[in-house]
Amino acid sequence: MKKILSILTVLLFSVSTFAQLVLKSDPAHSRIQFAVMHLGINDITGNFDKAALTINADEKNFVNSTLSFSADTNSINTHVEARDNHLKSADFFEAEKFPTLDFTSTSLTKTKKNYYTLKGNLTMHGVTKPVTLTLVYRGSTVNAMNKKTTYGYQVLGTLKRSDFNIGAKFPATMINDLVRIKGDFELTAE
Repeated sequence: MKKILSILTVLLFSVSTFAQLVLKSDPAHSRIQFAVMHLGINDITGNFDKAALTINADEKNFVNSTLSFSADTNSINTHVEARDNHLKSADFFEAEKFPTLDFTSTSLTKTKKNYYTLKGNLTMHGVTKPVTLTLVYRGSTVNAMNKKTTYGYQVLGTLKRSDFNIGAKFPATMINDLVRIKGDFELTAE
């Protein structure tokens, strides 16, 4: 009986391992963008030039997959050097003390074809909070350059900067509390 259980355990482990596909984002084709309203009249946009997404994809049932993404806060880029430096300072991200923002999924629910509700924990500026985002599967194709299948995913959501104590000195009339984010990622299997 023990021998049969051992064989079944090995088979189940082999099947579950086979059903997993680890996808890693391509740094040259992945970034997290953001937009926040300034003075109530204009969006200021920017991005984190260094961002990564990993999906441990369950090939049989994608909703059982797990996702994590991170961004290097020192890579923030609004195309205005003085503003970028201010955003890296203690007034906002404190990039020297908190060099990354990190997300780890806790659940994934399909809402319609290629759209999912993505729940997880986001750690930013030393604060971890649960957030709900949207994950969009944009499709896949074989990259002619490297002959690998490339998958496209997008992460969308709105966060409150006050939840993470970012820019606490600046009232919402100056910099809105709501920050829209959009992450675009191209991934390939490891």
